[in-house]
Amino acid sequence: MSAPIGFLHAFAQGLSTLALYPDGHTQRERALDNLFARLDDLLSENPRPTFSFLGDDVIYSDLPLRDLRNWDWSRRLAELGVQRLQFDQTATREELEEFLDQVLARLNVKAVDSSEARPMRPSGIRYGLVGVDGQSLEETPVATIRFTLEDEAEAVRWIHHEVAEQRGLPLAEAEAVVRGLSVAMHGDRQLMVPLLRLREFDEYTTTHSINVSVLAMALAEWLGMGARDVRGFGVAGLLHDLGKVKIPAEILNKAGKLTDQERSVMNAHPVEGARMILTTEPDLDLAAVVAYEHHIMINGGGYPSLQYPRQCHRASRLVHVCDVYDALRTNRPYRDAWPAAKILAYIEERSGLEFDGEIAHAFTQMIREWEPALAELQTEQEALPES
Repeated sequence: MSAPIGFLHAFAQGLSTLALYPDGHTQRERALDNLFARLDDLLSENPRPTFSFLGDDVIYSDLPLRDLRNWDWSRRLAELGVQRLQFDQTATREELEEFLDQVLARLNVKAVDSSEARPMRPSGIRYGLVGVDGQSLEETPVATIRFTLEDEAEAVRWIHHEVAEQRGLPLAEAEAVVRGLSVAMHGDRQLMVPLLRLREFDEYTTTHSINVSVLAMALAEWLGMGARDVRGFGVAGLLHDLGKVKIPAEILNKAGKLTDQERSVMNAHPVEGARMILTTEPDLDLAAVVAYEHHIMINGGGYPSLQYPRQCHRASRLVHVCDVYDALRTNRPYRDAWPAAKILAYIEERSGLEFDGEIAHAFTQMIREWEPALAELQTEQEALPES
């Protein structure tokens, strides 16, 4: 394991050196030479070395690097949207330098103007989110930084497919999606709230899950929560409707009124979602609670019915407001989207009945104040505006 560990130490040293010295400086060139030599050593024993940065853990191929547990750069790279990093034999020293410059650009919250980027060409360096099926990566030209939600949407679709096929809940991918959304939200010095606009009705569950996650993290930040709680609420928002993966599309997208039997199937999704989360990921107790409670109202209405009236978890009350807001702002087969002013008026009117009063007030205040930061994307393929 000396080659991968040596490479990552040289990688960290290279980043620190490039941050201090301009192009052409002797120290900069020496650090790049050392890093490229380490990469050459790595490629000599593995033709396609792959690193995954998942919070405090560093994974090389399929093996955790125990010596790098809690390595500071692992979390920082993940938060910058580099959850997976892969090299092949075609990687050049110039590409390596460009990639380090891109990491520093993200670290310094400086977007790169794609109009000045070199033309797209084959690259020996690939990076992005933890890939669908745990291995694929989106091809990314090393001279361009443009945040999109295409990778996140594809990952969520795959997560839902895995759960629907009873293969378990891929927690690493779910957490990687939330990290990617957080990076997109903080891609500039001012917070941005990127929301997907529904293209096709059968994409609703994917689009809605991402939007509720983004809104939940934004509201948690607005309420002054710490980074760990913000991410936890983001994961809970992403998985709140997980039970819907088992609902037939003809019920989910039905244009008319649901029959009693169809309504029963629909109303079972909170219980089913909580069960699926706890069955495969017992540590996701917060996400399971939110999945179970997110349709329960403050006055006891909603579903599922509680045998003994009690207050729902704060995360559930927060996600409930975000859930309703995004649902009402989206076109559905049975109704058109509501304008924002009407939705906010509805939330205020139902404050203390359906919604927690404090959370509802904070949410409407946040939306009104951050309205310029709401960046609605027409499709997953559209990039967010660059700074």
